[in-house]
Amino acid sequence: MSETTPLTNGTDAENLRKLRAYQPWAFFITFGGYMMAHFSRKSYSTIKGELESEAGYSPLLLSAMDTVFMATYAVGNVVNGKLGDTFNPTTILAIGLFGSGACLFAINSLVWFDTENYNESLGNVLILAFYFVFGFAQATGGPVGTAVMGNWFCDAQSEANRGVIFGFWTCHQYVGDVAAQLASAAIFAMEFPYWWCLFIPAVANVLWALVTMQLVADPVDKNIITPEVRIRQEKAKAKAAEEGTSAVDEGPKAIGFLEAFQIPMVAQYAIAFGFFKLCNYAFFFWLPYFLENSFDSSQANLIASAYSFGMMPGGIIVGFVSDAFGGRRAVVIGVFMVLLMCLLGMFAIYSEVLTANAFAVSLFFMGTLVGGPNNIITSAVAADLASHPSVRGSSKSLGTVTGLINGTGSIISSVGLLAIGPLQAAFGWSSVWLFMIGSTFIGTMLMSTKIYAELMESRSVAN
Repeated sequence: MSETTPLTNGTDAENLRKLRAYQPWAFFITFGGYMMAHFSRKSYSTIKGELESEAGYSPLLLSAMDTVFMATYAVGNVVNGKLGDTFNPTTILAIGLFGSGACLFAINSLVWFDTENYNESLGNVLILAFYFVFGFAQATGGPVGTAVMGNWFCDAQSEANRGVIFGFWTCHQYVGDVAAQLASAAIFAMEFPYWWCLFIPAVANVLWALVTMQLVADPVDKNIITPEVRIRQEKAKAKAAEEGTSAVDEGPKAIGFLEAFQIPMVAQYAIAFGFFKLCNYAFFFWLPYFLENSFDSSQANLIASAYSFGMMPGGIIVGFVSDAFGGRRAVVIGVFMVLLMCLLGMFAIYSEVLTANAFAVSLFFMGTLVGGPNNIITSAVAADLASHPSVRGSSKSLGTVTGLINGTGSIISSVGLLAIGPLQAAFGWSSVWLFMIGSTFIGTMLMSTKIYAELMESRSVAN
């Protein structure tokens, strides 16, 4: 049987019907889980000022909290991706949500008991310890959720539209960010204590964990025979025929980290993603600060929001276009990166004199150009890589591959961020935009072999 044999006649038609019937539920549950992660993170960022002015947290402590979170989040992506492939993904997702809720409750308890002002050393140790665990808990939704999506959206039609499906799915982060901003705005408008901004996502995480526990992570657990299972069964029969034994399907085995890196293009995509993610992190952390050089705080944040709104359609556009071109995602990503470098070049020359409207329009398009490749690499591209013939049907790899790409990217981008502050202080903001052009160029060059292969494939098909 071919590795691309779709679900067809007889019992296959029934399997396909049951598979598609459950797909919306799998989409909904995993979308909501990842949305909760962003709801939690963004809610914390909305009260940083209050934590400093009312809870007594120093700017150094707030920075340390971010650093600890980013470090454990990066490692957590790799570890949780592997755990999701090794154990029941539903369990890992639920543990992550329960853990996030528990950490937010614990952080709130430090605020309630005024720990920082009672004993600063104890308060610092406790908040950093909670944030250490929080980073790991938050890192489940990406790799494990992507793996569950890959399990269920595995029929021929879903694979043909993988880019669009994952493009819509990756909007979870922006829905979570917007929900956090709206919730925080309502809390402040009603003059509730600021700690409600952490209490509400804590409760929401726990409630969604209970919903997630109802998720069936793999179609096999509902007795649905997918193409993946068919391939594994055929390989088991072939191996049994060679050895003269009976065929036994022992189920898929989780892939190792080294094996995952040996899948063609995984290492290149993981490192390239780090350079692309650096651009996104630079905008996320520094854009309001930069804009406040020319606008007041309110206007600066309003203009900066154009970047977030631009990111929403990015993944959908890249997914749709790459699906239309037969899954040639590297070429589409390359085009987006070239356009981004052009816009960054314009910023390097004119950013000091742009009007508010010009900034808003430019940042919207930058958000689209940055968000599209970033979203699609950690979802549809990861699913493409994990379905390589060398591992398909014989191992579980999507969670591990997604975790490696996410984790490697987070580590590289975190290190790169250290250069932003010194660069803008010593040489001005033009040097920052040039630095981001260089980062984008390096990431694109790391994908050059894949881009070239896809272009040659297109040419051979045309001929």
